[in-house]
Amino acid sequence: MPPTIYDIADRADVSTATVSRVFNDESGVAPDTKEKVLEAAQALDYRPHASAQSLARQKTKLIAVVVPVLAQYFYMGVLRGVQEALASSEFDLLVYAPSRPGEIDSHLRRATQRGRSDGLLFLSTRVTSDIADHLRSTSQEVVLVDTEHSDFESIAVDNEEGGYRATQHLIERGYKRVAHITADRPEPPPAEKRREGYERALGEVNRSPLIARGEKEPFAFERGGGYRAMNTLLNHDPMPDAVFCSSDMMALGAHQALDDAGYRVPDDVAIVGFDDIDVSTHVGLTTIRQPLLDFGKLGIEKLLGRIADPQRKVSSTMFAPELVVRETS
Repeated sequence: MPPTIYDIADRADVSTATVSRVFNDESGVAPDTKEKVLEAAQALDYRPHASAQSLARQKTKLIAVVVPVLAQYFYMGVLRGVQEALASSEFDLLVYAPSRPGEIDSHLRRATQRGRSDGLLFLSTRVTSDIADHLRSTSQEVVLVDTEHSDFESIAVDNEEGGYRATQHLIERGYKRVAHITADRPEPPPAEKRREGYERALGEVNRSPLIARGEKEPFAFERGGGYRAMNTLLNHDPMPDAVFCSSDMMALGAHQALDDAGYRVPDDVAIVGFDDIDVSTHVGLTTIRQPLLDFGKLGIEKLLGRIADPQRKVSSTMFAPELVVRETS
């Protein structure tokens, strides 16, 4: 059997992606690494197939986006920004959205198959060591949105500070029993940071946290989870007089639970959300604003920059959260 790039990668102690870059004469490979790969190829008498090399060098002019769930206001806002940024470019968009949370990995691997796209936006999913290894091995450039990893370009809001400011706002308004509604375990990275901000604000005034989780939802941050978590808090003694919710959708669910139970917002219980989705304005929800359109636009700007220059330095952009005070607090 003739040698393959896997044999060369094993002999040179590099990834198959590095071997591919060397044979396709792509930038981003250190001279000594390139020499190791070529020496391994020579020792194994490897000869790359000319047509395969030609195919590998072709650009698809496609950008892939892997999103945890499509039918949610947050992701729709980010994707609007993506579309606006791509409108003036020569790139088209491919969106991969699973029907269940457990399908994220398979959608990611489909999106990063060679020839599917030139670049990838990866949204709101914890970048585990396995995912990081996979992303490093692909031929696409990668930008993370609403999540972070030191090896990749990333864009996010300061979620911990946002959770802190939301809770501090309620404390300053005189509420004594501030609860928190968050996603079920395992928490997505944004939810984890927002909870930590909530706990920090309470710790500064020597108060204990009271946390309810939105269980039994296929995806995090759902309205139904907020509704059920609020009902759990209503059975707590003493009942909270304010609640910070990890998303606006959960806050809307919590608001509905209070309405159904005969409580008034904010007279009986105040509510603060997180995101500032379009519907939040219409219902008067106090919230922490995220720049959803800017997430999408800047994500594409960074990604197209990396496609044009893969050697550019990896950077992290952190937006400051903005408290938007409305009628619910």
